[in-house]
Amino acid sequence: MALTRQCLLAGITRSTVYASHVVDTPDELELLLLALIDAEYTLHPFYGSRKMVVHLGKVGYPVNRKRVQRLMRILGLAGMAPGPNTSCPHPQHKIYPYLLRGVNVTRPNQVWSTDITYIRLPRGFAYLTAVIDWYSRKVLAWRLSNTLDSEFCVDCLEQSLRSYGIPDIFNTDQGCQFTSEAFTGALKLNGIAISMDGRGRALDNIFVERLWRSVKHEDVYLKGYVDMPRLQLGLAEYFEFYNTERPHQSLGDLTPIEVYQTGSGGGARIVDKFKERKPFLDGKPKSKAETTILNSTDYCLDQWVH
Repeated sequence: MALTRQCLLAGITRSTVYASHVVDTPDELELLLLALIDAEYTLHPFYGSRKMVVHLGKVGYPVNRKRVQRLMRILGLAGMAPGPNTSCPHPQHKIYPYLLRGVNVTRPNQVWSTDITYIRLPRGFAYLTAVIDWYSRKVLAWRLSNTLDSEFCVDCLEQSLRSYGIPDIFNTDQGCQFTSEAFTGALKLNGIAISMDGRGRALDNIFVERLWRSVKHEDVYLKGYVDMPRLQLGLAEYFEFYNTERPHQSLGDLTPIEVYQTGSGGGARIVDKFKERKPFLDGKPKSKAETTILNSTDYCLDQWVH
């Protein structure tokens, strides 16, 4: 059967499209490949063009690397990057060190973080930012924009501060929106310690990365939003569900709002890959499942493990 544009926007997940689907035109095949790449990249943001070629071949669409590179450029994707130029650094902005490796997060409002992801619409991109509390995984505020300026990120930050108070540490990537004076100035004005991911270390902000995966695979890919107003309404419904109804395995199947309000059942720790590698690995290589998530709160980010 022919896959229409609407079907692509509404129904693509990592494993639901196979070679048994027949495309009638080159344009439909192009849309199908774009959707497959987008869905796989959301699950594995460290995939570059080589791994994406392998993935497409496994699901029945053998294409060469040059074509994959062209399609990834259309989407603005590159291995370890979160979206179309969403993390472009500014050469004149100050970069702050990463403060969270080896830190035990033991209470709400100890560590917040933010990021930007993109959402494909039939005509262009929408950009989504959110602030999340690390202890509870609660989404404190979110904003949607059709441009990548810093204003909507600052607005999201200020809404979080007004509604939930002041965190000890705020973590971002090194994108120019977050290194801008407007954004860092708001943090410094409130006495908040600033932490920034290391270059090429997407998992330093793992909780927001997992939020983006949930948003896309549990809502965006299923509903196929066609314009900004529908996307705005749909995301409002999803984040309400995410915070108040969706059980989280890492929280003992509690919801983020339950953990945030009670201050019990959450927590996190990003393992220091140098100081804590040996105790976590016991001197023996283990499987990715054993070493990436050792329990509900510990994350090992050592690239040697992966």
